[in-house]
Amino acid sequence: MDTASVLAVCRVHQLLDDPGSVGVTAIDKRPADGPVKVHRLGLHGDIQASRVHHGGEDQALYAYSQDDADYWAAELGRELPPGIFGENLRVAGISATDAIIGERWKIGLDVEVEVTSPRTPCATFQRRMHEPHWVKRFGEAGRVGTYLRVVRVGSIQAGDHIHRIFVPTHGVTISKWFSAPTVEDMEALRDADADGEIRLQPEYLAEFEKLQRRLGV
Repeated sequence: MDTASVLAVCRVHQLLDDPGSVGVTAIDKRPADGPVKVHRLGLHGDIQASRVHHGGEDQALYAYSQDDADYWAAELGRELPPGIFGENLRVAGISATDAIIGERWKIGLDVEVEVTSPRTPCATFQRRMHEPHWVKRFGEAGRVGTYLRVVRVGSIQAGDHIHRIFVPTHGVTISKWFSAPTVEDMEALRDADADGEIRLQPEYLAEFEKLQRRLGV
C-alpha cells in the first residue's frame, strides 16, 4: 500500500463573479507554495464566500483524493489539477470518500484533523466545472470527498505524510452516508456520538429526521 500523503495544499486564488445569492465564489482554489498554517477555521489565506453551506469549524477543510480525480479525468477527458474541485487538500494513498465518519488523520508533524461529512455538490460547483448536469452526475458517482474538522493546528505542505491515528468502530463511511444511508447507519452514528467516540456536527440531527421521514420510521 502506498504511503498516504498530501499532493497539494490549495487556497483561494481569486474571487470569481457568480450568479448565486452571494454574487461571488471562492471555489477557485490553487496549490500554495511551501508550508501553510492551518487554523481552526481552515487554511491561512483561504476564505469561503458563502458560509451558509461552507466553512465553520466542522467544514474547515475539504479533502479530495487523487484516485477520484483520476476517475473524473478519464470520464471528462481532461486534466483536473489540484484545486479544481474546490478542495483544500488533494491527497493520495488514502480515500477521502471512503473515510469513516469521525476518523482522525495526522498530517505532517503537527496538524490533526477529523473526518466530518460529505460534500454536497451545488450549482456553483457545476458552473465551475463547465459540465452540464454536473451536480447530478457528481452526486450519482458518489465520489464526493470529505470535509474535515481541525483538531490540532499547525502547518502543512505538499509532500506531508498522512497517518490514520484513530478509526471509529461504527464503520459508516462518508460514501455510505452520502449515497445510501440506512436507519442502522443512523443509529450507529448516534450511538457513537452518545458514547463520545465521535462528535457529529449539528446538521446530522436534521439529516436523521429527513431519513426517518423518507423511510417512514
